[in-house]
Amino acid sequence: MAAAQNTAANARLEAALAALPALAKAIGEGAAAREVRRELPFDGFRLFRESGLGKLRLPVEWGGLGGSLVDEFDVIAALAAEDSNLAHALRIHFDQTEALLLSPRTPFNELQIQRVIDGAIFGGASTELGTSRPGEITTQLVREGDHYRLNGRKYYATGTAFSDYARLNVQDDHGNPVVVVIPVARDGLNVLDDWDGMGQRMTASGSLVFDNVRVQDDEVTQRTLTTLVGRHGGALRQLHLVATAAGIVRNAVADAQRYVLQHGRPALHSPAPSAREDLFIQQVIGDLTAHSHAIDALVRDNARVLDRSARAIRNGEANADALVLEGALATARTQLVVSKLALYVGERMFEAGGASATSRAHNFDRHWRNLRTIFSHNPLSHKARVVGDHALNGTTTHLTEGRVF
Repeated sequence: MAAAQNTAANARLEAALAALPALAKAIGEGAAAREVRRELPFDGFRLFRESGLGKLRLPVEWGGLGGSLVDEFDVIAALAAEDSNLAHALRIHFDQTEALLLSPRTPFNELQIQRVIDGAIFGGASTELGTSRPGEITTQLVREGDHYRLNGRKYYATGTAFSDYARLNVQDDHGNPVVVVIPVARDGLNVLDDWDGMGQRMTASGSLVFDNVRVQDDEVTQRTLTTLVGRHGGALRQLHLVATAAGIVRNAVADAQRYVLQHGRPALHSPAPSAREDLFIQQVIGDLTAHSHAIDALVRDNARVLDRSARAIRNGEANADALVLEGALATARTQLVVSKLALYVGERMFEAGGASATSRAHNFDRHWRNLRTIFSHNPLSHKARVVGDHALNGTTTHLTEGRVF
């Protein structure tokens, strides 16, 4: 009986992953043109909900698909290769499901788990603009009888416009960090599409405004970062960005190939009869595909490292702390290398064509803009310093605090 159930569960996971290419293609239909029009991917999120992949990481016995982190980041990269905005905008959702998978089964968490199983998507925000330093949180819950009221403003609310629930990092009456999870449709919660970055324009990464929003007691829980789960989640969120970049690179390579085959011409002084036969253009395409291959391999290897730390946390293994530290280091190293490889592709792809390749009709510059925006999330020079300090001196300060560094 158990064997039959396992077989059925594996079949559901395999079917969901087998349907991924078609799902990604449907989501990506017209994505380049939508970027020009700045049209948010609501239809793409509808398709993603219907796919059931939102519950990918939750165990089969909970009603999930029981997928690995390798599966998850393969999904993110595949979606990003068609629509990087949608893939990026799922970051909070998959961070939330990972936290639910690895955290104690409290009534608060049970409710969120059931919501994911039922098909809900999570968004939210933590960051606030105008504070003296990044990461400071001033938005505070104020007690009002048997409930709270929330007023204030958040930014970088990536994906919340497409989501059913918002996970918010705020402070309670005593200044303690807490997490609030409320419906996005709650009265007084306003989602503004005011993200004005040059890249990832349709991630809905703008503001959330709270105007006397009612929050119930059972919608609030404590927030901690330095736990193993919190630290693991910090690396997971970073690798999500890198996997999104991996997909963007795949898209850039595909665009370069299509351009050569459909629009390209050999240079004036080239002896080749067509662009596809030009030796230098062949070299450019080969160079791009090699970079994409290397990026994909790095992301998958990093995902396997995070899979090990996730299993160790869930099983209470004695070496979980060491594995979580290894995951933080691996993710930092991956980010440092992939940033260079990816941005190179975003720039070099134009050498596969002449000035006509810069036409707005192709919108190829979106790849570099999107990559540069993703790799501007965190100071990579500081990340390199942290990795170097650990290699030389064994310092773990920023690797174990559970925050993005």
